[in-house]
Amino acid sequence: MPFRWNPREHLSLGVYILKWICLATPVAAAVGSACALFLWLLDRSTQLRIETPWLLFLLPLAGAGISILYTKLGHVAEGGNNLLMDAIHGHEKVDSGIVVPRRMAPLILVATVVTHLFGGSAGREGTAVQMGGSIASTIGRWFRLSGTDMRTLLMAGIAAGFGGVFGTPLTGAVFAMEVLAVGRMSYDALIPCLIAAVIGDWASGAWGIHHAQYVISSAAASLGGTPLNWLLTLKVAVAAVAFGLVSALFAEMIHGINQFFKRTVDRPCLRPIIGGLLIIALVYLLGTRDYLGLGASSADPHTVTILSCFQPDGATPWSWWWKLLFTAVTLGSGFKGGEVTPLFFIGAALGNTLAHLMGAPVDLFAGLGFIAVFAGATNTPLACTLMGIELFGSQYTLYFTIACFLSYLLSGHSGIYLSQRIGTPKLNLAHLPLGASLRATRELRSGWGAYLLRRRSKADKPSDQNN
Repeated sequence: MPFRWNPREHLSLGVYILKWICLATPVAAAVGSACALFLWLLDRSTQLRIETPWLLFLLPLAGAGISILYTKLGHVAEGGNNLLMDAIHGHEKVDSGIVVPRRMAPLILVATVVTHLFGGSAGREGTAVQMGGSIASTIGRWFRLSGTDMRTLLMAGIAAGFGGVFGTPLTGAVFAMEVLAVGRMSYDALIPCLIAAVIGDWASGAWGIHHAQYVISSAAASLGGTPLNWLLTLKVAVAAVAFGLVSALFAEMIHGINQFFKRTVDRPCLRPIIGGLLIIALVYLLGTRDYLGLGASSADPHTVTILSCFQPDGATPWSWWWKLLFTAVTLGSGFKGGEVTPLFFIGAALGNTLAHLMGAPVDLFAGLGFIAVFAGATNTPLACTLMGIELFGSQYTLYFTIACFLSYLLSGHSGIYLSQRIGTPKLNLAHLPLGASLRATRELRSGWGAYLLRRRSKADKPSDQNN
């Protein structure tokens, strides 16, 4: 067979790489720097909240302020992460420059810091991703990019934001590509996303930002020097079922509470006021403030945090549920922030509980829950498996994979991002059209009341026939 080589193709590929190095680098540097500022403000606001307990009583007023701010200035920026996905999917007029508004970055930054300052239970990923998309959109308009290039740059902005805020560049690159569609990943933006995630992480670190360090060590004894422990693998699979179901519960509770508020409370500014009052009531009902804010770490060794969940006595059996409820009420009522860090907390606390029930290594199962509940709620099993490797090491890769992929499957066609599209259904069902958003499929899915009604009608049929 003759040797065939097309130098023009490789020249074009070289030009392509150089082009995206030039485009992605300034975007990622700006996004990484914005993430550093955000994380610094978040740390300061958390410290101030802890030192000033009475700030919690201003949470309802803070929520009203956030609502008014978005009503007056936000407009389409209210769409958040879903707006970014719609823009990438081509549902916005990208060629005319109406992709993501410039105001999205400062609005979400201020709103998230305010949410955390006064005690709302929220995360940080949504803020970083939205800042990344807003900055990428602004720079893309400066360069007058085409629609296709603008979509790629938006994905790069998401990758830079994720990599910069969590210190996981490989996860950030894959997450930006995987999160857009359930069961399908487009590789056309692989190089831009990888460049952006790496530089975003570097830029954030250059400002002196340090990320939490997680260690899984006790599981080594359970492995007994073998690459695979079958009993432990079975326990991981059982736990993954729980992780998937809880991730679906988390997503549905946030969406359900949000819809309930919209149906029952006409004035948007009243919704976070009610939500804030509910958070205060929950704090005094439980007698603890452990479930406010990020919950990543604390100077108090008696506080339940993500880090404490890796210790045998670091969580109560129901810590995962309380964090889930606090976060669902906070975000569902209109406060701003991400969902991912609360998902880390919920998963780690649930893993802690399941480890005690099944006699498994606590730190390993906390780590599995950390990534697997995230995988189920965002439908990104590959990115979450890579996150496990980046955060905890590669020696447990097989267990990470089992937990993330089973959780992804068993979470069903639910998720925290309603603008995700169905790329490849998890199960071939007639009511799940390809390309439909999770929002559309959720509307097609009947609720629990309709299910009970169908069950009752089926049970009544035999008696009708006998009569």
